[in-house]
Amino acid sequence: MSHPTPDQLEADAAARLRELLPRVAALKPRERMAIPSQRMPEQDPDARGRNFGEVALGFGEAQARLEALRCLDCRSKPCIQGCPVRIDIPAFVQAVARGEYRQASDVIKRDSLLPAICGRVCPQESQCQEACTLAKVFKDPQQAVSIGRLERFVADWERQQGMGVPSVKAETGRRLAVVGSGPASLVVAADVRREGHGVTVLEAFHKPGGVMIYGIPEFRLPKAIVQLEIDTLTAMGVEIRTNFVVGRTRRLQDLLGEDGYHAVFIGTGAGLPKFMTIPGEELVGVFSANEYLTRVNLMKAYLPEAGTPLLPCRRVAVIGGGNVAMDSARTALRLGAEQVTIVYRRTEAEMPARIEEVAHAREEGVVFQLLQNPVRILGDEHGRVRAMECLRYRLGEPDDSGRRRPLPIEGSEFTMDVDGVIVAIGNGSNPLLTSTAPDLATNRWGNIVVDENGKTSMDRVFAGGDIVLGAATVILAMGQGRQAAAAINRLLAADGSRVSRSVSRAG
Repeated sequence: MSHPTPDQLEADAAARLRELLPRVAALKPRERMAIPSQRMPEQDPDARGRNFGEVALGFGEAQARLEALRCLDCRSKPCIQGCPVRIDIPAFVQAVARGEYRQASDVIKRDSLLPAICGRVCPQESQCQEACTLAKVFKDPQQAVSIGRLERFVADWERQQGMGVPSVKAETGRRLAVVGSGPASLVVAADVRREGHGVTVLEAFHKPGGVMIYGIPEFRLPKAIVQLEIDTLTAMGVEIRTNFVVGRTRRLQDLLGEDGYHAVFIGTGAGLPKFMTIPGEELVGVFSANEYLTRVNLMKAYLPEAGTPLLPCRRVAVIGGGNVAMDSARTALRLGAEQVTIVYRRTEAEMPARIEEVAHAREEGVVFQLLQNPVRILGDEHGRVRAMECLRYRLGEPDDSGRRRPLPIEGSEFTMDVDGVIVAIGNGSNPLLTSTAPDLATNRWGNIVVDENGKTSMDRVFAGGDIVLGAATVILAMGQGRQAAAAINRLLAADGSRVSRSVSRAG
């Protein structure tokens, strides 16, 4: 597959746009559908597989406007229903088509505070773009209007112009503690601070940003973009305290009691890695994807001077088929592995990873071994990984997830030579916080139970994101954060009214 340069793609789009603009107001749906979907400019695979620079380079202005002209501006607006935070997608897309990027940004930011992030990492093909009329016409979500890429274009344009700081109302004297600093937490912190309430974010790591910092690699989400969102919060007056582990540094009860917070939001994510529980997982060279990515993304373990360097591996197997597996495999390539193999027990059709991430991994040289799964990891005399014993599988009837159940094929055992194994089969909730708060109700998976407003079983304690949903997406976490923030603001406003009435009676 050839990889045209960004300049070539932009020039082609500009020529097509010049043809259409004189009669854009009269374009009929059939003519809009005839406009080809714009290809995302990318680094060439031969170069990018060995560097951590961002792979997707973003639309130019002509590409963005041409892509936006594909929108049919449907009366029923199905794409909005597919968006977890209900952005007015047709309004912002039509603004892009007109070249009115400030208006497009204003529309997006009514409902989404992290468009540069969501435009890069959210699975639009299974959300807003899946609902797009063009996706239904062409029977392919990849042929929908590229909503996520347009969202990224608008956010990047705004950043280049210089972002302002959202206005904050007069101080109310009410205080909120936000536990964790991932996407749900950042949304809550911003929405509550806007109302004039004091907000303190408590982050266990030495750097805020949650999974956006430690989990998603630089080549998918540059850390400077996340840092800009953090800087905006601090400019609004949000206090951020790092190296603060709720459940150990302080308990929830302490925050609400002697520390004087009037409410708490828990957005700690799902950071407890799951393992396969097979022989050999204790060997040197076996990593959870959580540890592997955290040490690379947050602690820069690939640098010679790193305090916690990673063990160099030449032949790496990554177990799993989700986005985290793709991130791990592509990171291993960039760290110098000669061969990286995805081992997944179903077929590619059942993979939960984004289509784009699978395609990028394959273009960069990752090998896919499907309908296979390890049953034992083998070590050498020094306790290091040397090989992996696997079974082949076939697909049976669908299981509870709706995907066809993998069934082992008897006598199909084989050995794969590897010296590194990364287990990327999901994460659960860390019990540290919940084990110190016995009044906090959880389900059988350890996730916190909340009502439709994000309210937990503890008075004045709310929660959202992966700690409630299990491992989910940035945009779903944001949606929960927005709901919880609205409920928290109502609670704190009611507190303020009661205080005002008490003062009036006393006077």
